[in-house]
Amino acid sequence: MDAPLLNLLVALGVGLLIGTGRERAMDGAMRPADAGVRTFSIAALGGAVAIACGGVVLLAVLAVAITALVGLSYWRNHEQEGAGLTTEFSLLLTVLAGGLAMKAPSAAGAVAIVTALLLSSRERLHHFVRTVLTEDEVRSALILGAALIVVMPLLPDQQMGPYAALNPKSIWRLVVLVLLIGAIGHLATRVLGSRFGLPISGLASGFVSSSATIGAMGARAAKDPKVMTSAVAGAVLSTVATVLQMAVVVGATSQSALQAMAAPLIGAGLAAAGYGAIFTIAALRTPPPKEAQQSDSAFSLSGALIFALTLSVVLLASAALRAEFGETGAILAAAVAGFVDTHAPAISTASLAANGRMPAQDVVIPILAGFTTNTITKIVVATTSGGRAFALRVAPGVVLVAAAAWVGALIGHVAN
Repeated sequence: MDAPLLNLLVALGVGLLIGTGRERAMDGAMRPADAGVRTFSIAALGGAVAIACGGVVLLAVLAVAITALVGLSYWRNHEQEGAGLTTEFSLLLTVLAGGLAMKAPSAAGAVAIVTALLLSSRERLHHFVRTVLTEDEVRSALILGAALIVVMPLLPDQQMGPYAALNPKSIWRLVVLVLLIGAIGHLATRVLGSRFGLPISGLASGFVSSSATIGAMGARAAKDPKVMTSAVAGAVLSTVATVLQMAVVVGATSQSALQAMAAPLIGAGLAAAGYGAIFTIAALRTPPPKEAQQSDSAFSLSGALIFALTLSVVLLASAALRAEFGETGAILAAAVAGFVDTHAPAISTASLAANGRMPAQDVVIPILAGFTTNTITKIVVATTSGGRAFALRVAPGVVLVAAAAWVGALIGHVAN
């Protein structure tokens, strides 16, 4: 089949899909003057033919003509009950999507699907926005959108500051990440309750960043002390994700390094799961709050900014150590890098074993050095974000996990 004919069929499908969604959204209340599936299909084909015959210029002329027609239609019917601009804007979008189908049919299909979903979900969307969402949650969504769309593009993506240790865009990405984790935790809390939601979201978010998860959970606990136990469970369970992710990245880099790290990883994983399970069970036994905290914001902006400030201090400290002592060996390099991220030094060390530049059994100590210094970072983040009470609960857990990893290394060394 010729490409132009195929694209015309895609344009027809776009019109049929959007028109069907619009008619279903009207739920039998359509007036004779309302545009239906036939009008939308013809509009999409019109946009496609305009692109095929006259290019963007003819499509622009058609769009202006459609805009004038739908404007006149709205002016004539705006006093009727239920009148709105949804049909008019949908019809104009259908024309443009039909033109897009001649250039990028996949993108046009995606536009049609999303538009049809929006049209057919009218009642559910209105109920969600007017009833389910709170004013604070809307404000939180706007803050998150501004942080991601407005602030981030303006920040320089280069190393700056003392020792060239700070990358503003990278640090701000972590701020956005903390906000997202907080929003996920808030959503899980709304759906499952704090006793279930925070531990589950903490475990899932740990695969992205355990330190950021601890920062978000600490901010949550500081804001609402009644969810302290659940927040601690989520914070510690994020370390389970760290151990699992380390096993994956080390194994993907070097199977021999993974075998050498098997005992430390098993020890760390069991310790993290056990300590997290203690607080999870305690959280499940805690009576739920009598009143849902639905007026709370989805995250703590101040907590995210404190996390970024703490991380910046850690970055400067690690850069100063590197400048002072230099790369004097794999252990020191991994330990310094571990202040920021535990997986990067693990990958770099395992790659040495994969390339034959280091015996597999020698990767254990450098990787655990980075794991241990990252534990220090987690304790600092827990203290600055959640306060003394939160840190006193989280710190023993992450220290226990690091200690279990070293005990596992010792057992593995003795066994070999």
